[in-house]
Amino acid sequence: MTDTDWAALRRDTTLLAEPGVLALDKPAGVSVTGERHGTDLVRMAADAEERLYPVHRIDKATSGLVLLATALAAHGPLTRQFQRRTVEKWYLAVTPTRGLPDSGEIDLPLATGRKNRIRVAAPREAITRNGDTWRVAADDVSPGRNYPSLTRFRKLWQNRESTLLAVSPVTGRRHQIRVHLAWIGHPITGDPLFGESEATRTALHSWRLSLDATWRDGSPRVTLVAPPGPDFWLPVPGIDVDTVLTRAEGLLGA
Repeated sequence: MTDTDWAALRRDTTLLAEPGVLALDKPAGVSVTGERHGTDLVRMAADAEERLYPVHRIDKATSGLVLLATALAAHGPLTRQFQRRTVEKWYLAVTPTRGLPDSGEIDLPLATGRKNRIRVAAPREAITRNGDTWRVAADDVSPGRNYPSLTRFRKLWQNRESTLLAVSPVTGRRHQIRVHLAWIGHPITGDPLFGESEATRTALHSWRLSLDATWRDGSPRVTLVAPPGPDFWLPVPGIDVDTVLTRAEGLLGA
């Protein structure tokens, strides 16, 4: 990856650039950091002599909004908000299924399984649905280290084959949305972790972040938004994107 490539990506994907802070609309297929066998945003920037400090991460397969600090002084106040779970995060996801309620909660603990794969810390058959909530009984949770994990969702649209969701990973675990939806029988379209698909990409997009702008005087509450690109909508041909997103913003109180 050349300096020119980073300059072009930065120019084409920047949502916010203020002293100490950079918000990008990350393309699917690019890691934020830690890529062993390829490049990532942090390395690309470093090769172009720009230092980035990730505030949070989204999966390589996920597109959309990612917040980075460009100065170390800005990094701590931002990461603490994620650690304290005061940041409101919303993703958009498409599943090749139907049958989900208008809104719901997935309250299933996660654990690390074989080959470092994230899984629900209970047998699949132990998952029960009570109204609009999925849970497992405490007695069914697998022994060993596990992490309480909560995902909330709102159904935005569906046709005969697919459903579009707004999804909030309240606890923000690694792969949380992907695992939770798959384990209740609604995997994300194109997700390589949970079955084969002819889709060109995983239909998961980091859409909105609401947080305190600690890099500004007074730390006002702000909402950053990354509208999905055309490739995200390929699994749902015919959808009226503007109408759906307007409805979504209304449901979320935007």
